[in-house]
Amino acid sequence: MDHMRIPLFQVDAFTAELFKGNPAAVCPLPEWLPDPLLQSIAAENNLSETAFFVRRGSRFELRWFTPAVEVDLCGHATLASAFVILRRLEPDAEEAVFDTRSGELRVRRQGDLLAMDFPARPPSPCAEPPGLAEALGAAPSEVWTSRDLLVVLDSEAAVRNLAPRFDLLRRLDTFAVIVTAPGGEVDFVSRFFAPRAGVDEDPVTGSAHCTLIPYWAGRLAKSELHAWQVSRRGGELWCENHGARVTIKGRCALYLEGHILL
Repeated sequence: MDHMRIPLFQVDAFTAELFKGNPAAVCPLPEWLPDPLLQSIAAENNLSETAFFVRRGSRFELRWFTPAVEVDLCGHATLASAFVILRRLEPDAEEAVFDTRSGELRVRRQGDLLAMDFPARPPSPCAEPPGLAEALGAAPSEVWTSRDLLVVLDSEAAVRNLAPRFDLLRRLDTFAVIVTAPGGEVDFVSRFFAPRAGVDEDPVTGSAHCTLIPYWAGRLAKSELHAWQVSRRGGELWCENHGARVTIKGRCALYLEGHILL
């Protein structure tokens, strides 16, 4: 029986070590498959994101799927896709250019880091939603909003020690909740909870830093920032604020390479 063979890479993003960072599946395609099939592949992979890309000349069309839905922007799966292109498929290229639902995204080599150019999503102050403190099990010192709710706590320990109630978080009217605080050894730390998108906690979230970077750049009055996402797996990010755009840099580790048989 003949199968269609689709390459599959599994990459740990925002880390140089296997079993840390945020795992993403990456599937290069010769042409787009039907959306229900893409969604089925993402559900079968059962990672927070599966990225699919199709070459168009010197550029790539890129889409991201959780096990449940297609999303508008995903940082770690973009980093993982660029890693596959720049380290495996086109080792002589200096950058990968993607066309996405969030516009053009560029990822370029910078030493052993990959640097992503993303749109900024600056937050605005907002009232604390009813039930937020109960859902998090912690009292926010500040609450801001962009695509996600940005909750500021007083200390890194408070962020690390959070044990939120996902059943209550799911009731909040927001895509996701970012929790952040000043870091001890870095500029800031964060965690990211998106139970409504089918991901209770995401290990390392590039798109969250589109909001975190403008916030911390303003609060700390500096444009270059070093960050940790302090999930159980953990991840490290080097960040730059450029006003309407942000740069998010990280490393990747290749865990798996194979084929999907359809």
